Amino acid sequence: MITMSIDGISYPAEEGQSALQVARENGIDIPTLCYHPALKTTGSCKLCAVEVTRRTGGRRIAMLACILKVSEGLEIKTTGPVVEAARKKAFMNLLVLAPQSKLLRRLACEHGVDLGPPPDGCVRCRLCIRVCTEIVRAGALKMVKVDGAGSVVPEPDRCIGCGTCANICPTGSIRVEDRENVRTVMIRDELIGKHPLERCEGCGRWFATRRYIDFIERRTAPHPHVKEIHKYCATCAKLFSDRTRAASDHSVKTRMPGH
Repeated sequence: MITMSIDGISYPAEEGQSALQVARENGIDIPTLCYHPALKTTGSCKLCAVEVTRRTGGRRIAMLACILKVSEGLEIKTTGPVVEAARKKAFMNLLVLAPQSKLLRRLACEHGVDLGPPPDGCVRCRLCIRVCTEIVRAGALKMVKVDGAGSVVPEPDRCIGCGTCANICPTGSIRVEDRENVRTVMIRDELIGKHPLERCEGCGRWFATRRYIDFIERRTAPHPHVKEIHKYCATCAKLFSDRTRAASDHSVKTRMPGH
């Protein structure tokens, strides 16, 4: 049995153990992703960096706790500037490989490592904001500063559920999900709008939100309606329009001389 020190406290250890094993046996949290007790250690993730003071020269360096073998009088620190710098570098290198990993960001947060705002797939082209403001005229999206960077966020209670923002988004950051009779519009994990859907009177398919239909009716209110108003999806509207046009053309031809 030998004795080593972790953050100024002495702990017993077995010869051949790693510093990480001793730390875990004593409830000391050191982050790691690539370590498993049944497998040979490789130090691939480099998250388990600890501070070690060289016996020659006294220089403080970062070493990987999963590989570092214990020895009599070994002293390590699991916090401090040397550890923080090594861990942040390791986290940033891993995020290059897995930028959307929630596990990496959660681990970094638990160990006080600031990784900056997470990537969200949005390239800040503002197409969604412009089409919603200039064409749809609902004004349901805006750009604000979040953690020092521009971010597209919803205006509360302005979304009408038309889905135009998702259709125009070049990266797919905005998504629309229709489940049963409810449409949900999201950007990242943030809700833009959630609306009940209306059934098409022709085919019975859920096709548009009640709020969108009301919005269009208000927009077209100044114009007189020359046709009976129906709630048709785009497919049925075209189908019935084609049939009406064909019937009208046939009626005209039958009334023409010679027919």
